[in-house]
Amino acid sequence: MKKFLAVVMVAVCAMGLAACGSKGSSDKTLVMATNAEFPPYEFYEGDKVVGIDAEMAAAVAEELGMELKIEDMAFDSIIAAVQSGKADMGVAGMTVNEDRLKNVNFSTPYTEAAQVIIIKDGSTVATPDDLTGKKIGVQLGTTGDIYAGDIADATIERYNKGFEAVQALLQDKIDAVIIDREPAKVFVSQNEGLVIVDEEFTVEDYAIAIAKDNEELLTKINEALAKLEASGKLQEIKDKYITAE
Repeated sequence: MKKFLAVVMVAVCAMGLAACGSKGSSDKTLVMATNAEFPPYEFYEGDKVVGIDAEMAAAVAEELGMELKIEDMAFDSIIAAVQSGKADMGVAGMTVNEDRLKNVNFSTPYTEAAQVIIIKDGSTVATPDDLTGKKIGVQLGTTGDIYAGDIADATIERYNKGFEAVQALLQDKIDAVIIDREPAKVFVSQNEGLVIVDEEFTVEDYAIAIAKDNEELLTKINEALAKLEASGKLQEIKDKYITAE
């Protein structure tokens, strides 16, 4: 199991807006729950969590005049942490969907993403329709996990980390992995013999999860995201980690 409380402190400007943190944070601390096994959105460099989500959250915190604190945990624990007030927001390449909207609110989307299929080179899987009856690996609690359940006659193998699903594919324990596009590119680049199916499995939006009783924070985060989008800072952060093909 991964570290549950690997905490990274990111210092940002302490000037500006009034406090809008949750029950579990101080007046000037914005607590972000994430799962730092998801490059290029969140991953470790040494003992520091970096990536698109980490830098975006730091920029949002700066707009709010707050200090960002990142808590690394299992992906399927993030929404519960936000609901309970242990974290102010969940930022983890998290897709907006109806099930999650029952438990948390979401900010305006900050990027478009897609679920894709990783296979071994030479596989008979060429489109999503070819997954019927196959053994498929997913990361527990992700949208890949949710959507894979709709595939006819498929056997779904769930892993705590996307990396573990990829390793199972390399070892021929499963036929394919369904995972988000950008992490898929990283895993394929790091493991010879793996390829991504051309046709995307789904297209979706990533947004920030916020407790339903924290409308003030939701409003402030949306305002901060709008400023980052208008200034070009948000695109600059994405471009740093996602290079043009």
